[in-house]
Amino acid sequence: MRKLVLQMGVSLDGLVARPGGLGAGGWGLPPEDRALKARKLDWFRQTSLHLMGRVTYEEMAGFWPTSDDEYAAPMNDIPKVVFSKTLTRADWPRSAIVSGDLAEEVTALKRQPGTDMIAWGGAAFAQSLSRLRLVDEYRLVVQPVALGDGLPLFAGLAGPLGLDLIDATAYGDGSVLHIYRPAAR
Repeated sequence: MRKLVLQMGVSLDGLVARPGGLGAGGWGLPPEDRALKARKLDWFRQTSLHLMGRVTYEEMAGFWPTSDDEYAAPMNDIPKVVFSKTLTRADWPRSAIVSGDLAEEVTALKRQPGTDMIAWGGAAFAQSLSRLRLVDEYRLVVQPVALGDGLPLFAGLAGPLGLDLIDATAYGDGSVLHIYRPAAR
C-alpha cells in the first residue's frame, strides 16, 4: 500500500496561511535553500500522485504550467487528483476531480499501485486529512516567521494526534524540515 505524505510550509506559530491569503508565498521569506529544494525534488521523483484541495489546485494550475522553476516539471508531469464538491473542470493536464467521501477516496488511492502520494493543502484539506487520520507522513518545513493570525495546520481534531519525529534538518535559509509519522496507537 502506498503512503500519503502531507508536505507543507508552516510558520513558527503553526499556521499554514494568512487570513484571506496564500500560503508561504506571501510571508516575506528569503529564497528557498538549495539543499532543501534538492531534497524535495528527489522526493518528487519518487512520487506517483499529487493530491490537493480545490483552492490549492486552482492556485497551482494558474502558476506551474508556465513556470520555468525546477519544480515545474514534476508539478506538471505527475498526475494530480483534486478533491472538490464544486469544481466541474480540471484543465491542468494530468488532473482528475474526485468528489466522493474523502476517507473512502484516499483509502482507495492508497490501495492502487504506485509510489508515495504527496498532499498539498490548502489548510481545510490538510486539516481534513489529519482529522481523518489519513496522513502516513508529515513533511513540514517550519519557516522562520511568526504570522500571529491565520489558518492552522491542525484544527478540529477529535483528540490529540501523537506524532513521532523521524528527522529534523536545519537549512541555511533558517527553515527546519521536520518529518513526522503518526505514533503507534
